[in-house]
Amino acid sequence: MTGTAGPSRPVPDRPAPVAVDTMGGDHAPEEIIAGAVDAVRDHGVRLVLVGQAARIRRELDRHGVVGEIPIVHAEEALDMGEGALAGWRKPRSSIAIACHLIKQGRASALVSAGTTAGVVATARLRLKGQHGVMRPAIAVRLPTRPRPTVLLDAGATADVKPETLVQFAAVGTAYAQILTGLPRPRVGLLNIGAEAGKGDKVTKRAYELLSGGQHGIEFAGNVEGHDLLGGTVDVVVTDGFTGNVALKTMEGTVRMALAEMRETMSASRTARFGSLLQRRRLLELRDRLDSETYGGGVLLGLNGTVVIAHGASRARGITSACLLAHDLAAGRIVDRIREQIAATRPPSRLGRLMHGDRDGDKDKHEKNEKQEKHDKAAERSERSERSERSEKNEKADQGGEKASPSEPGDRAGDRDGRTVPPVPAPAAPSDTGVNAGTDADAALGEPVPAPVTSPAESGHRRQGPAHDAQRSAGDPPADRKSSAGSTPPRR
Repeated sequence: MTGTAGPSRPVPDRPAPVAVDTMGGDHAPEEIIAGAVDAVRDHGVRLVLVGQAARIRRELDRHGVVGEIPIVHAEEALDMGEGALAGWRKPRSSIAIACHLIKQGRASALVSAGTTAGVVATARLRLKGQHGVMRPAIAVRLPTRPRPTVLLDAGATADVKPETLVQFAAVGTAYAQILTGLPRPRVGLLNIGAEAGKGDKVTKRAYELLSGGQHGIEFAGNVEGHDLLGGTVDVVVTDGFTGNVALKTMEGTVRMALAEMRETMSASRTARFGSLLQRRRLLELRDRLDSETYGGGVLLGLNGTVVIAHGASRARGITSACLLAHDLAAGRIVDRIREQIAATRPPSRLGRLMHGDRDGDKDKHEKNEKQEKHDKAAERSERSERSERSEKNEKADQGGEKASPSEPGDRAGDRDGRTVPPVPAPAAPSDTGVNAGTDADAALGEPVPAPVTSPAESGHRRQGPAHDAQRSAGDPPADRKSSAGSTPPRR
């Protein structure tokens, strides 16, 4: 039960040894070294032990294998309570040294039972992400029949984008190909319902991208929580927050079920006798449901293979983790992920401009067109309103030039709040016999005949705007000119 399916294609070269972090875990280094020794003795896996050399030699001497397994000394170790910043604070830790061995080609993979946050942070810092990979993901195997199901992400990336979930599907496909030997594993998207319209915005958009069939992924649609152990799909994709909660829930449920079964089988003599008859099948069930059978999770998306064992792993769990790391390195998991990511990589900016948008730019373009049409309509409406106001102002100005208000502050067309037609004001005749307001009207192209008025009327009537303009120019008023040669009235 500890082995995994072999690679789907032969690998000509033998992979480099697997680096084992002997200082990480609740039971380090005793249980870690014991599991590594079992992997070497029973399965022939090549290993290199990284940690404090003196303590490693002491444990190897207990197992009688001193000199059989190489040792690389590391001065520091990450404590189980340390978080993501440990990778910066301890550059000489056993995990950092193991990552350095992978970069040098002296190791093909890393196995650690240390804190998940510390392992992920250190591995991302030292190994870097693969080209084109947005975020790494932790993939775990679920005990389903007839073959295991891959669940990712199990805690590496809590907040994701739709495109990140598509990449998780590609990464999980490459992992499932090595794990199950299937050329096209079926991929399901964990959701609150099987219908296409279920879920939040991120899940809905990811469903649309995966349904397009442009990524070389065998997408089987949405799957619900009760399908995780049903074996309906080979790969289940979700964000790190949801995946970690689902994984811990299943672990707690299995642990409780095994405890209840153990108590029930020992409740009476009949039950104990029946359990003896079913002992072999019960042991197989326990092994299949035990997390140590599967070795732990795999951190995918980096330039190196990293297997994260459970923090409470015993020797058996470390042995399974070493076998898993060896199989993934032999199956060239990093190269397969690179090929899958290349097939799912979105087009470049130039490609989007030449071939149109495939991931949302089309909707944005339509929205911009609608906004542009709305702005043009608003501009036309505003221009029309300005034109109407301008025409009204011109008409009002023309009417004001011909009008003669009877009181100061009165205007023709606005008296007591009522609109009345403008009334032309008669003016006194000048020396030339032409009305003073005629010049202004003639300038507007509207010749008006001069009305005949008496001197008395001309002396008491107010003149129009043209008369005011004439006075402002320095000419004497028309009424003074007309009365210059007449006899002044008696006093």
